[in-house]
Amino acid sequence: MINFKQEIAKQIAKAINLEAKELEAYIEIPKEVKNGDYAFPCFRLAKELKKAPPQIANEIKDKLVMDEVIIEKVEVLGGYLNFYSNKKTLTKEVLTEMAQKEEYGKSELGKGKTIVVEYSSPNIAKPFHIGHLRNTVIGAALYNIYKYLGYHTIGMNHLGDYGTQFGKLIEGYKRWGNEYNLEENPIEELMKIYVRINQLCEQDETVLEACRENFHLLEQKDADCVELWERFKNVSLQEFQKIYDRLGIQFDAMIGESFYIDKMDKVYELLEQANVLQESEGAQIVDLEDQGLGVCMIKKSNGSSIYVTRDLAAIRYRAQTYDFDKCLYVVAYEQALHFKQLFEVAKYLDVPEKCKQGLRHVQYGMVRLSTGKMSTREGNVIKVEDLLTEAINRVEDVIKEKNPEMENPEQEAKKIGIGAVIFHNLANTIIKDQVFDWQNVLNFQGETGPYIQYTYVRTKSVLEKAGYLPKVEDIKIEKLLDEYSQDMIKLIYSFEDILLQVTQKDEPSILARYLIDLAKAFSNFYHENKIIVEDQDLQDARVYLTYSVSRVLKIGASLLGIEMPDKM
Repeated sequence: MINFKQEIAKQIAKAINLEAKELEAYIEIPKEVKNGDYAFPCFRLAKELKKAPPQIANEIKDKLVMDEVIIEKVEVLGGYLNFYSNKKTLTKEVLTEMAQKEEYGKSELGKGKTIVVEYSSPNIAKPFHIGHLRNTVIGAALYNIYKYLGYHTIGMNHLGDYGTQFGKLIEGYKRWGNEYNLEENPIEELMKIYVRINQLCEQDETVLEACRENFHLLEQKDADCVELWERFKNVSLQEFQKIYDRLGIQFDAMIGESFYIDKMDKVYELLEQANVLQESEGAQIVDLEDQGLGVCMIKKSNGSSIYVTRDLAAIRYRAQTYDFDKCLYVVAYEQALHFKQLFEVAKYLDVPEKCKQGLRHVQYGMVRLSTGKMSTREGNVIKVEDLLTEAINRVEDVIKEKNPEMENPEQEAKKIGIGAVIFHNLANTIIKDQVFDWQNVLNFQGETGPYIQYTYVRTKSVLEKAGYLPKVEDIKIEKLLDEYSQDMIKLIYSFEDILLQVTQKDEPSILARYLIDLAKAFSNFYHENKIIVEDQDLQDARVYLTYSVSRVLKIGASLLGIEMPDKM
């Protein structure tokens, strides 16, 4: 398709003798439709050209030689140059691309580049709660979108299967294991043990020391500790997989922290060679005070490892295995200091510079209960399994009430209920905190996942009623120049750019908001323009446009991890 931004930048570059690529980055999409399809702000040039922005805008306009087949009008508004795309050209480009490309918006933009996305990463022997859900669906969406844009993408589940908490669990199981049945509801039973042993640790320091000793024994591969740890791990993974299956989420690799234990000695060696490893009160540290990052502990005083060291070993392994260009860590913002320290210490590793430069912490806001912060230690968490079941059951109740004759209601309820939960986690800027509220999560009114699904089902209904799909070469472009048709054409045209914006900012909410905008645009079009009409040319054009919207809604939703229902 014609890249309108690129064409505008080329002509501006000729007019003021600057690099077109740099100018293209300045071009914006105006918020008001009346201000054109693209706007070039001249404020950035004021200092360099020593002129007022409105004067610069007028001078550039006088020098511009725009092809009217691409840009039909250019106007100056204050310090902006506003460009209006040629509606016929834009419409033809969109419909032709839709006909020629089975996977609309897909590209080879990332060809030759590798992205590792670490997401989900639950802790073994702990409930998979709503905080993990947010992490999981954000990471899965980023994974899908990078892959769709041609990147070689590796989905990595970095399981929390090591650490002091296992010393606690082992201690608790040694004391009270015969009171709990791990064959039924293993995670719940393990959590009860974990809560109980934590309470005892708070009351008795000697119990906490015993827990720490258990972890130390685990690192020394004590047979009894390893056997219990393996058991906790296996029953946990079985439970986690049930949730991943319900969400339709897969990983290219599921590797626990324990995998890196035999790879940590090399990390210690490299830090010693770099003369940055220091002893402090018996522990091994890297002093990052000069960078404003405090002290990063590498090894505890009792010789036990710490998770930052395992993360460093993981960076080496991923660099050696995948030679990545970017490695994204989808982890809550509470871990911001950890990742700043990690990336700073990683500079001393023997990995390619591009890997060091490609380390990214994708921060998301915490999920809190209305009563306060969740805590596994205290046992006050909302489990994902319960949330998904409740969402599906509520949708089934609505179906029974409003559409009792629907075929496969359970299947459709699963798509709608899970889609609502996923979209709720992606609809807003991910850095924002969320307060968990059942009514908000399962609200099917307004700007929600079910609204997008409903719009998609409506497009399918229109296409079924038409009973045919016209050939794109038979479409009369002039039939689609009205305001409501053009609103959708412009949105469909911008789909690939929306996906690019997601990867530039690692922000899947950009796609979620786009799908709401497209659904709203179709709703306006549907209410203002009859689609099945006597004028065959008009009907052909509107049917094909409906088909185009339907495809983009389905592709966009699938990239977020949401399935589209057949009926609602």
